[in-house]
Amino acid sequence: MNVEEEVERLKEEIQRLGKIQPDGSYKVTFGVLFNDDRCANIFEALVGTLRAAKKRKIVAYDGELLLQGVHDNVEITLKAPPPPAEATAASSAS
Repeated sequence: MNVEEEVERLKEEIQRLGKIQPDGSYKVTFGVLFNDDRCANIFEALVGTLRAAKKRKIVAYDGELLLQGVHDNVEITLKAPPPPAEATAASSAS
């Protein structure tokens, strides 16, 4: 599995385990992700996948490196997808 595929799978897992926010983003703690059996089977290096997603500005969290136990309560936010182009154009035309 390449990095792009892993980041896509990460997005799916955050949506599955996280709570949707009013702005359309999802929040989950690192501990919930790390301790989930399905995530453990999917991600060989969860921390590496999280760092790749953060670098691509898909997720946000405090700190650089998350460690199991120490950072279990760190919130990871899956950013809301941008609105479709036609919706943006329509709202700016009003």
